[in-house]
Order: sequence, then structure tokens, then C-alpha cells
Amino acid sequence: MEWQKDILGDDFEACTFGAAGADGVERTATLVRHVPGARRAREAAHKAAREAPDEGRGDELSDEPYRAAVRQPRRAVLFLHGWSDYFFNAELAAFWTGNGFDFFALDLHNHGRSLRPGTHGGYVADLDDYDAEITAAIGIIGSPGPGGSAPPLLTLMGHSTGGLIAALWASRHPGVAAQLVLDSPWLEMHGSPAVRRAARTMVEPLARFRPESVIRLPPRGFYWRSISSAAEGEWALDDAFRPPRAFPVRAGWLSAVLDGQARVARGLNIEVPILVLISGASANGMFWKESMRRTDAVLDVNMIALRSLSLGRTVTLERIDGGLHDVFLSAPQVRADAYARLARWIGAYVRDDGA
Repeated sequence: MEWQKDILGDDFEACTFGAAGADGVERTATLVRHVPGARRAREAAHKAAREAPDEGRGDELSDEPYRAAVRQPRRAVLFLHGWSDYFFNAELAAFWTGNGFDFFALDLHNHGRSLRPGTHGGYVADLDDYDAEITAAIGIIGSPGPGGSAPPLLTLMGHSTGGLIAALWASRHPGVAAQLVLDSPWLEMHGSPAVRRAARTMVEPLARFRPESVIRLPPRGFYWRSISSAAEGEWALDDAFRPPRAFPVRAGWLSAVLDGQARVARGLNIEVPILVLISGASANGMFWKESMRRTDAVLDVNMIALRSLSLGRTVTLERIDGGLHDVFLSAPQVRADAYARLARWIGAYVRDDGA
């Protein structure tokens, strides 16, 4: 495993790895970490290597010199992005590291940094196929640091489809994550569970026999328009990693999501504390509305609020007035409110032991 400078700049590093699932297929994923001060520490280590070439170190650098430049917290967070997306929110990483966490994000297979030629962007036939790479990433996060330090306590965070994936993973791997933070998790379809059941009935035959078939849906780029600096937002996005109108919707992928939502509806019984953050309102439709600048233009937030009660025994719901689908990409004053609510929850449920 080798860490390389990441596309987000000097304070981020990434490593790409393969993980074989229960089906025996090895899939590629990419783990990103936020290491403030990493560039300065690397430069110092390179300088030391140049000045002492006879000590046998050459140009090889271990992981320790620049990890030691950062305070080693007892806690870590792993972030899972949504569908047709990737990790790019440096501000979110800075929030977590500023609160004493090691921050990591995982670009899941067929997404973002993990896209490979000849594969379908965003495609997965079963959400459980992500288990191996999430487990492997947590293993990397928990590997002993300098001095053989113990692995940190883990907070698992997910956005949209990543929130659904995180919740399902936590339910199948009890005792691994200490907390769960979900940013607009896609726990249910628009309108009612009846919509999900009807969609599942229609898509399952196609998913069974032609899982990679594209389902033609009206193109909608409203959410991209509200966040991308190439349109009317403030965030610089890589359109190859996050297409303006998303990857094609394939039957097998939609069936996998519907199956995951059905499992949530039956109840996951997650034992650890869960925080769910959603916008205060939704805006739907086939045409752009100005309200889409301050609402969730992707999900039905009222259905998400209701379905969140099926996640576990201790669920905190925060509704962010003016929030976008990803509340941490909202207007500055709105996401400041979201961060304040997240910080309050961390104080209550993560630092309740005084750490």
C-alpha cells in the first residue's frame, strides 16, 4: 500500500487498493486521507534523506515522518459518498480533523478516483458488494501508527446512497463503528413505500435477466446546477467523476438500491448512536425552480425523516432549513448551521466519555 499526493492538494493523500468480495471478484477502491501539514513533513524528511544518504534510507520514506507531524487522535471518521459522486469536500475534512479526528473518505469501486476503463460508472449489482472494500479501508485506518498505537474508535459517515450503504454495513458488522452520521441518506423512495414496492416489481425481471440494461429516465441536472461552480454553485467538481446529469441508471443498480431500502424498512436494529441530517424541505419536478437553491432537489425529506426511525434505537434527526441534498454543500450560513448541529451531537454522543 502506497500513499500518493491526492487531487485535492498538499494536505490530502490517496491510496488505491483491491478488495475481493464474497463472490470472489476483486474490485478497486481508493482511500483518501486528510493529513494537515503532510507536505511540510515530507519536505523535511526528503531534506534529511538528502543530507544523510549514507544511512541507507535513500529516497524511500516511511509513513511515520509526516504522520508524526499531526496529533494522533483517538478517533477516526470514514466518509462514504453518494451515487455518481466522489469525495471532494475539503471543508468537511477540515471540520473533522479540527475536532480531533483522523479523516478518511472512500471512493467506492466504479466511482471517482476508482473509475477504470471498461466499467460502468456507478454500477453495482448488490450493495453488499461494497462490504469488502469498506472492511479493507477500516483495516487500513486501524493499522498501527507510530509506536504501535491502538486503532481509533470509528465514526462511519455516509451521504445519500452512501448513507444507505453505511447503515446497511453497520447493521451487518455490529461493534465496528462506534457512531453513524448520515447526511441525507437515501433510505426510501419519493412519496411512500408503495412507490418502492411498485418500482421493485417492475425493475426486478429486467435486473434478473439484463442487469446492466440502461433505464431511460428524463435527464435532470438540477442538483448539479445548484452546487457546481461551472453553473450556479460554489464547488469545483470534476465532471468525469461526477457527471452533470449522473451516470446512466442501470436495472441491476436500481434493484440493489430498492432491496437495500426494503431492508431498512424492515428495521436494522443498529445499536450505536445515529445522527441523520436532512434539508428542511424538498423540491421536485421536471423543471428548474428557484426553491431548488435551498431545498433537497433529489430526495423526499419527509419520507427520509420517517424511515430514519427504522435504523436503530438511538436516532437524532436534524432538519437544516435552506439545506441542499448534501447539507454540507449548502450556502455558507446554512452549512454553518449544519456543522454547528453536528458539533453539538459529537459533544453529546462521541465525547460523552470526556475525551
